[in-house]
Amino acid sequence: MLKAIKDNHAANWSPESWQGKEALQQPYYADLDALADVTGKLKDSTSLVAAEEARRLKKSLAAAAVGDAFLLQAGDCAESFAEFHPQNVRSIFDVIRQMAQVMTATSRIPVIKVGRIAGQFAKPRSDSNETRNGVTLPSYKGDIINGMEFAPETRRPEPQRMLQAYKQCSTTLNLLRGFARETGTAFFTAHEALLLPYEQALTRVDKITGGWYDASAHFLWVGDRTRQIDSAHVEFLRGIQNPIGIKCGPTLAPEELSALLAILNPANEAGRITLISRMGHQKVSDVLPGLIRAVKAEGRIVTWACDPMHGNTTTSSTGYKTREFGHILSEVKKFFAIHHAEGTIPGGVQLELAGRDVTECTGGKFKVTEEKLSQRYQTHCDPRLNASQGLELASLIADELRDHYQTEG
Repeated sequence: MLKAIKDNHAANWSPESWQGKEALQQPYYADLDALADVTGKLKDSTSLVAAEEARRLKKSLAAAAVGDAFLLQAGDCAESFAEFHPQNVRSIFDVIRQMAQVMTATSRIPVIKVGRIAGQFAKPRSDSNETRNGVTLPSYKGDIINGMEFAPETRRPEPQRMLQAYKQCSTTLNLLRGFARETGTAFFTAHEALLLPYEQALTRVDKITGGWYDASAHFLWVGDRTRQIDSAHVEFLRGIQNPIGIKCGPTLAPEELSALLAILNPANEAGRITLISRMGHQKVSDVLPGLIRAVKAEGRIVTWACDPMHGNTTTSSTGYKTREFGHILSEVKKFFAIHHAEGTIPGGVQLELAGRDVTECTGGKFKVTEEKLSQRYQTHCDPRLNASQGLELASLIADELRDHYQTEG
């Protein structure tokens, strides 16, 4: 079976075959020699994660697809170089672990713990450029590409940033492994496979199966902006054997999703695909049922997860990008209700979450108001739940899980 999957994935594919496709959201590097030098060093570097670990995660995600586990994927919107500290890594690890404990205690369902960490550096942007006071510069696309400061020297994409990101990922993973051993926790990492030269350079052949794995993370996903059927990102992801995610926004048509699944999982392998709906609380009821029915009609094995963050972003009256906790909760509840109505499994959530007491999303038990957003608004891109909001949401998800499976039983 492994050989058949490997051969199917590898047909006319190589780690660099994406270069023959249209690659959206990629930076322009002026110095191609410097880019080649950096990617060459990354290619010769030590793998960040092991293929066997990715296979273990895939097996767990297969269990989530049939209701025998639940995926909790959470962490930073965009990691940064400046804020890296062992205590911050510990904080996000602890919050995810505590959220999982809350869910399992109520629902009795094992929770798969996956951090958006040790690689979540690159961010897609709506506009390639940003203009301030008549000056236009490249948009900030994450520390692995350029810097936040609005200045020509920091907004210029520099390939050397990939080496700094790799070193931080390596240190972060060493910390996570230590915390996992200390607490007896199985913990995995995930990020969006956005910066393709970086992902290609860290792709390796597994000596056991002969298949290709992206050794930058256990789980990679393609974003809603880069999931076009003939895109470079889909081409890259079809050849690696990591478990992968597809972000499903409100513009995704059922027939397009069917085509993506045929490309990315031709063998219909359990645990291979996680479909991450990110509709917004106002649109999820209109869009998600049609996608579920298309997948179900074709007999596709997928793990359904809910990203209640991205579709619920607004701008506050005080000028901050934010998300209302009530809207996040509403989308999660509708996600469970839709799956219950369709007779399918609500298999997980993906959250943007800080381990610290930030004030970026309004609402929640401790009433973060729009006026309080400025107190600890620390994100480098999108607003994240703080630790207390994360635990509050975990308790509410636990109740949904318990009620869903009690009703099913």
